Amino acid sequence: MARPQIAFWFEFASTYSYLSAMRVEQVAADHDDEVIWRPFLLGPIFAAQGWDSSPFNLYPAKGRYMWRDMERICAERGLPFVRPAVFPQNGLLAARVALAAKERMPAFVRAVYHAQFGEGADIAQPATVKACLKAAGLPADLMELAQSAENKLALRQQTEAAASHGVFGAPSFLVNDELFWGDDRMEQAMVWANTQPS
Repeated sequence: MARPQIAFWFEFASTYSYLSAMRVEQVAADHDDEVIWRPFLLGPIFAAQGWDSSPFNLYPAKGRYMWRDMERICAERGLPFVRPAVFPQNGLLAARVALAAKERMPAFVRAVYHAQFGEGADIAQPATVKACLKAAGLPADLMELAQSAENKLALRQQTEAAASHGVFGAPSFLVNDELFWGDDRMEQAMVWANTQPS
């Protein structure tokens, strides 16, 4: 019997989603699992909880810990890390482009995270997103497709779907209705998927 798919819910402004995006395909391959990439926006989810920014900004001690934690983990994994001048960044355009890229999404997503957290680039800028498309070997016309009414609606619906599944942060991994939150829960999600019926 086939195992359930694993949905990888990520938000481009999320530091820990950067860590996950750079390794999720390899971890999934190691477990013989299939991962479905799901970009969404945390802004509406945070707003529903009464937050107007990232909890890492709202709670300074938590924010200081997160940045140091990112430095340690990136050094351990050999990932470049530059703290962006603005945090959280506006990932709306990048999320729309990722959704428009469909099955070619992973390469673009990794390029965006590398630009933002590996180089400190501003991913809210169309020029940065275009450069990420080029780096991923994808056509520039995805920018136009991403701004279609249909694609904009699809991202809104995907964000609503995340909320309906109880997703409250990123990265999150959903196996059927079982939620695993955080880069450090990725392997647990894979193991769970291996023991569940489809």
